[in-house]
Amino acid sequence: NLPMEAFSTLKPQDIASAVGVHGQIFTIVNDDSYFYPDMIRGMIVDGEMGKDVTHYTGSTTGDSRSNEVCSAYSPVTWQVDRKCHMISASSFDKMCYDMKMQRDDMSDDLHAHGSRELVKDEYAANNHIYVGDRKLAETTSDPCPTEGAPDSALQEQETALFALKAGSSFYNIPEANTCAGSKLPLDNFACTELEVQPQAGANITKGYVGEHDVGELTPQTQQYWQSSMCPVNVHWHLGTEHYSVGEFDEGGDGPHGNVGRPDWADRERALAEGEVQDGFRCHHYDETDPKFTTPYEWKHCVGMEVGETYEVHWPHSAVGACGTVDQFQTPFYDGVFCGLDMKTFLTLKPQDIASAVGVHGQIFTVVNDDSYFYSDMMRGMIIDKDRGMGQDVTQYTGSTTGDSRSNEMCSTYAPVTWQ
Repeated sequence: NLPMEAFSTLKPQDIASAVGVHGQIFTIVNDDSYFYPDMIRGMIVDGEMGKDVTHYTGSTTGDSRSNEVCSAYSPVTWQVDRKCHMISASSFDKMCYDMKMQRDDMSDDLHAHGSRELVKDEYAANNHIYVGDRKLAETTSDPCPTEGAPDSALQEQETALFALKAGSSFYNIPEANTCAGSKLPLDNFACTELEVQPQAGANITKGYVGEHDVGELTPQTQQYWQSSMCPVNVHWHLGTEHYSVGEFDEGGDGPHGNVGRPDWADRERALAEGEVQDGFRCHHYDETDPKFTTPYEWKHCVGMEVGETYEVHWPHSAVGACGTVDQFQTPFYDGVFCGLDMKTFLTLKPQDIASAVGVHGQIFTVVNDDSYFYSDMMRGMIIDKDRGMGQDVTQYTGSTTGDSRSNEMCSTYAPVTWQ
């Protein structure tokens, strides 16, 4: 969106403040305990990853540049992780899959490019800032001397983005959304009916096995992306719909307490009008620890609270509008069934559905502490070996959930895989 006429009016600082590159160095290992599901979105910030970062201004790179032939695409900001990290081969393969799913043809970037020779000292900027091992005030110079400018620029960009979205055909013309109205009309039905399919959310305590005989039906055990599924929505529930003894159960706590378990999986309660039916809580909450009690200034999410437990769901589908602007949908049913009509759906067997539609579920207690920051919760379950996230996973077949379903009224949208 930048014509040459406008580019020629820009000052070096304008460019360095508006164009940047993340750089991170990896050794690839064949070990999925080092798996990260979403490398396409930028630097991984996790534990020691993305913690010790150098900021400086430089140029574009590649082996067509050297200390004799320099790049004219300069100055741009670089933020480079100074440490070398291990990452699984499957992480890179997942990123290449995501690249193939984009609208533009990214095939020229599916391989390693040549590296330029190390820049001579005389061509390297003197504005390096080392973030992580010393304070900014201890560095020799600051390439962004205007205090508060980054926040101001970010706010302007956000305002412009929302204005652009409001004026776009995708936002204003429902017909431009290829998935709009794709939800198949399947009503809830009485759970006592003989043809009821397995339901969710279930007890996922290790060792638990339900009593509903599903025959040879099996959940999808591969990573969803390996089964041509893509995430089509993200939403979350107050408290947990699933139950895991010692993790999220009636013994948990939060700023407003917890719910009991008066009878197995019986969570129906008399609710005041407009009140959200909540679920179980985790065991993390500590009212004496400020990270659980200090309010956070929410800028985008609605009705959220620090210290509370939320269960996040990422519905995935092999017939979603993967890799297009229509991929993510609300309601999520429009995304799940985007490429599937009722006539075709009725020809599918239960295993066909369970192998092609799945949900990631992950439970969090929200804290006001950015050492727990994850940059991309949009695309699926967080997998972080150091913090034990995405490591102890139950896989089963169930249904869609929500407070319109109970142990008397079941969901017809089943069976789907849950991980």
